[in-house]
Amino acid sequence: MSGEFNRRSFLSKSAAASAAAMAFNFEEKSLLAHAAEPGTQTPTAPALTAKPFPKGKIKNLELSRLMCGGNLTSGFAHSRDLIYVSTLLQKYFTDEKVYETWRICEENGINAMMLRVDDQVIRLLNTYRKEYGGKFHWLAQCKLSEADIAVDIARAVDNGAAAAYVHGGVADDLVEKNRIDVLEKALEAIHKAGLPAGIGAHAVNVPIACESAGLNVDFYMKTINSKSYWSAGPVPRMDSVWAETPEITIEFMSKVKKPWIGYKVLGAGAIRPREGFKYAFENGCDFICVGMFDFQVAEDVQIAANILKSVVSRTRPWA
Repeated sequence: MSGEFNRRSFLSKSAAASAAAMAFNFEEKSLLAHAAEPGTQTPTAPALTAKPFPKGKIKNLELSRLMCGGNLTSGFAHSRDLIYVSTLLQKYFTDEKVYETWRICEENGINAMMLRVDDQVIRLLNTYRKEYGGKFHWLAQCKLSEADIAVDIARAVDNGAAAAYVHGGVADDLVEKNRIDVLEKALEAIHKAGLPAGIGAHAVNVPIACESAGLNVDFYMKTINSKSYWSAGPVPRMDSVWAETPEITIEFMSKVKKPWIGYKVLGAGAIRPREGFKYAFENGCDFICVGMFDFQVAEDVQIAANILKSVVSRTRPWA
């Protein structure tokens, strides 16, 4: 019984929060009618109507240029010296709130999510697809090691990922250890499974090494922001620093023809979206990945759409 009321709450909250308002009165009455009936099918959300939003391509995937990140929904935060923030996120993002946030994203034209491969994410994804009609593309963040390359990749494939990429921290570490061969094997495993394959990175040395080695990378996920906030460094980095050399990144990526997804574009919430989105798109990002609370989505989408309309000069062609 409680599960059914949670779904009714999810539907009504999602409708209220989205700019694309939907009338759920009939659906809610239907849910009430079925709530007390044993053996009835699990109710599903009404068909989703998404607003148009600019898209680009990674291989055969047509993806919104603004993507939703997964750190917040997984309860991770670059919280600087505020030790309670991750726990707060875990309390806020209940299952229902995650579904509501994803629904609002889809209603506002965001059709891609960057989410890690773990038990919780897989459970949430499968429930959201089955019970709420979720259709977004999952770009799976895969962790791996020399001894364990394929496990996350196989789980991503088995659970409907649209693409997969090597976690940025993992790629940083492998390049620092001169283990480009491990990255190459990971890309091969992803391609063998039939998915577009990417490499994440915080350090600019990662895409430099991958390009120099001629690896078959379909897209890069590389940090970028202006560092124009008080806790931005220098190295050794504080908890929020993941774009230590933006000028070098911009210069190098201007010569790379593969799609670039920029992340940490807001410096973990230290840069306003209007400034961070503009900096990323004008300096070459084809897509940006942004962690968003449910109440931020509609505004962020509008800001990004307006900036995409106004960008006339870039350091590289659009993907």
